[in-house]
Amino acid sequence: MIDLEENIRQIEELNNKLLKIYSTLNLENKQKELQTLEDKTLENGFWDNPSNSNVILKQIKEIKNKIKKYQDIYKQVEDLKDLNELLHIENDETLEKQLITLTKSTEQHIEKFEIETFLSGKYDKNNAIITLHPGAGGTESQDWVEMLYRMYCRWANKNNYTVKELEYLEGDEAGIKSVTALVEGENAYGYLKGEHGVHRLVRISPFDAGGRRHTSFASLEVLPEITDDIEIDINPSDLRIDTYRSSGAGGQHINKTDSAVRITHIPTGIVTSCQSERSQTMNKETAMRMLKSKLLDLKEKENKEKIEDLKGIQKDIAWGSQIRSYVFCPYTMVKDHRTNYEVGNIEAVMNGEIDDFMIEYLKSCIKSKNMV
Repeated sequence: MIDLEENIRQIEELNNKLLKIYSTLNLENKQKELQTLEDKTLENGFWDNPSNSNVILKQIKEIKNKIKKYQDIYKQVEDLKDLNELLHIENDETLEKQLITLTKSTEQHIEKFEIETFLSGKYDKNNAIITLHPGAGGTESQDWVEMLYRMYCRWANKNNYTVKELEYLEGDEAGIKSVTALVEGENAYGYLKGEHGVHRLVRISPFDAGGRRHTSFASLEVLPEITDDIEIDINPSDLRIDTYRSSGAGGQHINKTDSAVRITHIPTGIVTSCQSERSQTMNKETAMRMLKSKLLDLKEKENKEKIEDLKGIQKDIAWGSQIRSYVFCPYTMVKDHRTNYEVGNIEAVMNGEIDDFMIEYLKSCIKSKNMV
């Protein structure tokens, strides 16, 4: 039987966490801000400036999402209190099970919401652009890239994010040589930024007739998608724009026209490309957004004020500096080397169950900030 007094203390603890989140998010002011923004949508000429109206509509959506999440979790906490009171009146095994399940679910929701309140970085709320590349090892590493890409797509689907493939290059025999995708949704970059780095795989290779154990590496680059309200000046003379025929999925049209676009920023050597759209114009726009994201990221890393002051990017990748290892043999384990968090259910991880790794990493970042 549940210790009801202990459960009351647990519910109070959850309630206190929720109150702290309310204070941190300053939801009372958010309500006022929401009203101000909604009033703007009623002003004459609001829709005449699509760029400005889209920014305001996006802000409205974000505030509404935060308020709804708080209200949903608040209701869960109130339901916990009601269930606990019912159990004081009537000893019911079904109610006990329901209380245990709801308590665990509410704890998880509050913890995730708590983490989201700390996603206050400059670009945390933005969409994310992810790019996967294999390390040395040919087919082995290319197959590992495909496995990782599937993992991130499954994670995105579980969390109601949309994945839009921008560039895809198939492996020679199997797997993927490189893939770039846009992950769309609130806080996509905030969650995925901690996945940036080298991922290591240890397994019995399906491509080795001798059944030997192989170690493979793949790198994941994560950048925020730069929105229209962020200005970044690029000299057109610094760009080389090439068009070519798209490859991969898309039917006959995509393979018969030079719709794919590759943009090279000559001073830094940064290259972006897109082939996901049937229109060359749309592919060019997407490739430019990707280029701006890469240049802004480099600009901030080098602490430069102007794009023209950038020196370029490092071409070497330190494959030994993996952030996470995925071991299929001789035992099963996934371990993050930054937080030491590990799980044994590797199948669940490869099916997109990686939220705990993300949360543990974000917790460690929060803890580090608090210690400074």
